[in-house]
Amino acid sequence: MDLKIGDSFAKSRLVTDELIRAFAEISGDRNPIHLDDEFARTTQFGKRIAHGMLSGAFISAVLGYEFVERRVVYLSQTMKFVAPVFIDDTITTTSTVTKIRPDKGIVTLETVCTNQNGEPTLKGEAVVMILK
Repeated sequence: MDLKIGDSFAKSRLVTDELIRAFAEISGDRNPIHLDDEFARTTQFGKRIAHGMLSGAFISAVLGYEFVERRVVYLSQTMKFVAPVFIDDTITTTSTVTKIRPDKGIVTLETVCTNQNGEPTLKGEAVVMILK
């Protein structure tokens, strides 16, 4: 394993109406806050927001493909949603190695999503196992 504490992996994605609608179809989560402009205008957000778990999927994508070790199995993930994600936000997902257990092939990473203004929208921690 060629990882070290502080190694970081990231990817940016534009959140679009099409992406939100596709996620709703795949997940079955058709909450009107995600899909109905009129309903969303009546909420404290004033407009539609993306599914929180869409950001979770962005983390999975970074760990599954951007992470230098492409032989990983997710063991756990915590997520705290700290700000909404809106249509046309560009979300950058960054995973940074914070702990390594080389004897077990287990790596802990800080996971953060930020919008185009550098504001965090999600903070969490992932634990993955590197397959032999």
